[in-house]
Amino acid sequence: MPGRLRVGTSGFAYAGWTPRFYPAELSAARRLEFYGSRLSAVELNNTFYRQPSPAAVAAWLAATPDDFRFAIKAQRGGSFRALQLDPAGSVPWLTGPYRAFGARLGTVLFRVPEHFQRDDGHLAALLEAWPRDLPLTVEFQEPSWHVDETFAALARAGAALCTTELPEDAGPPTIRRTGSFLYLRLRRHDYTAGELAAWADRLEPFLAAGDDAFVFFRHDDAGRGPELARALAEAVAARTT
Repeated sequence: MPGRLRVGTSGFAYAGWTPRFYPAELSAARRLEFYGSRLSAVELNNTFYRQPSPAAVAAWLAATPDDFRFAIKAQRGGSFRALQLDPAGSVPWLTGPYRAFGARLGTVLFRVPEHFQRDDGHLAALLEAWPRDLPLTVEFQEPSWHVDETFAALARAGAALCTTELPEDAGPPTIRRTGSFLYLRLRRHDYTAGELAAWADRLEPFLAAGDDAFVFFRHDDAGRGPELARALAEAVAARTT
């Protein structure tokens, strides 16, 4: 069975996306409902700054369809403690609130900060402490992590390696499959139709092999991100149907 592509943006609650994406008459409280009717996933930004409350999670779930998925940016303070200080004690605190998402949790995005150099011991301890029933994606912002030893550690733990394309990159990054799904963050300020087609071509073999894929475009001030997400979904659909 082919894999499922889930596309979206980093965050959704942007007033500046009106009227390009959100209708002018739409209230702020209904933005996620509208977003979820047009896109299949969202990368939650606010969870990076604070843990989600049960009420907030319940509201997000109620506003979106059953097949909509949430990618949660792990809270930054808890992430620091879980990676660099006390994984056994910090991971349960970090991951506890995420269980309220139930089956609607796509993955947790754990971002390793750019100043933190590769440390195989710290990574091993984090992966050992992480609950196996919570899908995990790890993004390494520091280049020293991008080596075979890191990729092998993620594969042993069943964690996905985040593929990130930055505006300053000379070319598209390598997609490495370490988990049961792919996770891409496309962070350039814009993409042409040809560039989206190239990404669709790269994703198609993974989807055909049965791998699911999450793809998120960056937040922008005007609402271009949702357009890019929808365009990529259409380009992939044209190749897989």
